[in-house]
Amino acid sequence: MSQITAFGTYVPERIVDNHYFEEFIDTNDEWIISRTGIKTRRFSKDGEYTSDLAVKAVNDLVESSGKDISDVDFIIVCTTSPDQPMPNSASRVQYKLGIQNCGCNDVYAACAGFVYGLQIAHGFVNSGIYRKVLVIGSETLTKIMDLEDRTSCILFGDAAGAALIEPGDSEHFIAFNSGTNGDLGHDLYLSHKKNSINGVGINPHGKIVQNGRSVFKWAVGNIPKKIRELVEKAGMTLDDIDYIVPHSANLRIIEAIVKDLDYPMERVPESVTEFGNTSSASIPLAIAKSKRNGGIKKGDTVLMIGFGGGLTFAGAIVKWEI
Repeated sequence: MSQITAFGTYVPERIVDNHYFEEFIDTNDEWIISRTGIKTRRFSKDGEYTSDLAVKAVNDLVESSGKDISDVDFIIVCTTSPDQPMPNSASRVQYKLGIQNCGCNDVYAACAGFVYGLQIAHGFVNSGIYRKVLVIGSETLTKIMDLEDRTSCILFGDAAGAALIEPGDSEHFIAFNSGTNGDLGHDLYLSHKKNSINGVGINPHGKIVQNGRSVFKWAVGNIPKKIRELVEKAGMTLDDIDYIVPHSANLRIIEAIVKDLDYPMERVPESVTEFGNTSSASIPLAIAKSKRNGGIKKGDTVLMIGFGGGLTFAGAIVKWEI
């Protein structure tokens, strides 16, 4: 049996509002808010990378919980924006935290990454392979966004969130699901070399490229159904779920999902309005924001669902005990 025993987040100091983009692309504050809900986001500093944000999120976890992480035996970093392709980001985090005798791996599942990481950590701990696993969603997307693409560069921000998974006296992970539509891989990609996906030509310039309309349609058409399936798999109804925390890609996507589910918007924490789309870090940020504002509390049943590049999704229902 496994449970989340500690939690932490970090956002860079620099706050960037929508007016920043007016200096070099044809956009404005009203246009950005009306289409995305985003008001501000955080930009990492020069020389501040994904592993640095991850370490700071873990430090926040330690400070808020008092947990000893010296005996962590596996680190999972979920990211689309690693410091470099090799060595992996988890290895950089292990080094910077000084944790010995620790396995490390990255999960490269874009905005679904954090929930995929929780699924893997649950499997590790439940099987007894490892006893103490750090799952970190960390991104420096502003370093790989295309500032000439007015439809995508306005979306992204940098942040990190971390969770510690350990054995528990009862099962706190209630149900999981996941799935992929790889035929839509060309609608959201980051390519350095290959110039096509599924036979569709792409730009291998090392920047994020997104077909926003297609991704929006896929998310709104699929995620409510996948939430219902996950709740049914758990033997529950939506009334049993205290909070639904979707990936904070775009406030309009969240609103459409909530409308389809006929679920109260006030029980759907988001981080996109304040921090932008932070990919694998968005769900931890939304949970932390909710907890600060008197929302999610110990004993609540929380459904998390991440979705993005792949196009892929991953969901989890958790009994929140911290």
